[in-house]
Amino acid sequence: MSSVPTYRHYQQELKRIAWRLQYRARVKQNREMALKIEIVIGSSFSEQSDSNLFIHELLSSLTSNKARHIMSEIYIHDKSEKEVALDMKLTQQGVNKWKRSSLKTLSQKLNSWS
Repeated sequence: MSSVPTYRHYQQELKRIAWRLQYRARVKQNREMALKIEIVIGSSFSEQSDSNLFIHELLSSLTSNKARHIMSEIYIHDKSEKEVALDMKLTQQGVNKWKRSSLKTLSQKLNSWS
């Protein structure tokens, strides 16, 4: 009989852990999707050129070469944080910190332009 309450306890604990993981994933996705700018595929050449110019102008507004490179690799070349970290001889956590601070800076600049 004592194993039933233990089973329920662990079942509830697993549900809490799963909920936390899902919540963190949603927060991360919302934070990253707020600024993710995608090039429109299938549009005219001039629209694609304008999108490319806008993205490059945005990236060039970052003050650090390292930040520009990280953002370019992640969002333009579709590399993972781990791949960028290996290429740049940084930790994945370091790349993530650069990415988050760059996204925050770009978000502030976009809001000030609006």
